[in-house]
Amino acid sequence: GLYLAGTDTSAMTVEWAMTALLNNPHILKKAKDEIDTQIGYDRLVDESDIPNLPYLQNIIYETLRLYPVAPLLLPRFTSDKFNIEGFTIPRDTIVMINAWAIQRDPKTWSDASCFKPERFEIEGEANKLVAFGFGRRACPGAGLAHRTMGLSLGLLIQCFEWNRLTQEEVDMTESKIGLVMEKLNALETMCKARPIIKKVIQELNI
Repeated sequence: GLYLAGTDTSAMTVEWAMTALLNNPHILKKAKDEIDTQIGYDRLVDESDIPNLPYLQNIIYETLRLYPVAPLLLPRFTSDKFNIEGFTIPRDTIVMINAWAIQRDPKTWSDASCFKPERFEIEGEANKLVAFGFGRRACPGAGLAHRTMGLSLGLLIQCFEWNRLTQEEVDMTESKIGLVMEKLNALETMCKARPIIKKVIQELNI
């Protein structure tokens, strides 16, 4: 169950990221240029490279901000009575945190509805994300998820040229069914192998 939760949510996040990149080709190009500059054309991106690809990491952060796979965090019981903006919450009340709404709040995020990875160039900005929860009950697999998503997305960008099927933007409609936030319509796109793919295949003697 834990394995499936980790792989499924990571795959969904990468799908959201690719959709956002296809709708923002200038961001996709910037990510590709970063990978080509840092990694070169002789080898594939490795997990150890991810810390040296800050823009790629920022794309992951921005995807998690706008499209958290778990839009509602796990419910909790209040340990005491408290007040939030005039509302009194009794002790032992079940409460849920709406990560989707928090991460789109214009009071916290400038241009909250826009896909802008550059916002995370500001130190500490990523600490405002709540996609994996926070505190002692934060998701223990957050670090692994970040590395997995970064590596998967990095390889997709490094190995292929990506284009939309038409000139129209890819549909970003969210599914309203279930506890996780999938795309309503699965991503369909065109891709063409970049030269590094041929090099890797030749080295593997396939």
